[in-house]
Amino acid sequence: MRVIAIPSFSDNIIWGLCNDRAVALVDPGDAAPARTWLEDNGLVLEGILITHHHADHVGGVDSLCRYFGVRDVYGPAACRPHGVTQPVMEGSIVSLPLLGLHLRVMEVPGHTLDHIAFYAEPAGEAGMLFCGDTLFAAGCGRLLGGEAKQLWESLQTLARLPATTRIFCAHEYTVANLHFAASEFPNDAPIRERLQKCQAQRLGGAFTLPSTLSEELLTNPFLRAGNLTDFAAMRARKDVFRAPSG
Repeated sequence: MRVIAIPSFSDNIIWGLCNDRAVALVDPGDAAPARTWLEDNGLVLEGILITHHHADHVGGVDSLCRYFGVRDVYGPAACRPHGVTQPVMEGSIVSLPLLGLHLRVMEVPGHTLDHIAFYAEPAGEAGMLFCGDTLFAAGCGRLLGGEAKQLWESLQTLARLPATTRIFCAHEYTVANLHFAASEFPNDAPIRERLQKCQAQRLGGAFTLPSTLSEELLTNPFLRAGNLTDFAAMRARKDVFRAPSG
């Protein structure tokens, strides 16, 4: 199973799960780059996975479905107006036979009330988590509809996945998030080392994603918060934090 990154907008990533026959797209907020990639690679678009209703995650769904004749769009029931045809919930299994892949749905509210994630364990590979805007590399989503308690509990749920799980979040925010992490833990060597590594990756034009859960447990400040009160206060500080450029 290959996972490819299709950049869109200024910092979104549309993830494509593919083999030599087919592909499934995660959160295609912009149809144009996804369509270009699909036409260049000649793969069948087997389905679309949606984590939540924000426009930068669902904006390309209708266009892609019309152009490629896609019928299966999996996502929260609340996203039916945004193109979801196969509503899913906690514990649902999304089966993609052309890809030979089964993904388990996890409800992870907080960033939004309707947010879900998709988790898969391809044979012989580390697990894959497609978590939208709930868990970021070195960060987490803002509260845009949900509550701090919900997001805290969602992150605690994700933190219990296998440490080898690969984290495919939907935005390239890693460097800015690590600047905030360094401000929260100024003497933390792993955070500083990860910041330097990710800065070098971005300067070289590479993505910093995916990360791994073990890396997040070590350097993500929101997974290191000891309780809900500390988490909520940290999230509020992050909302007003301004990372240095570069």
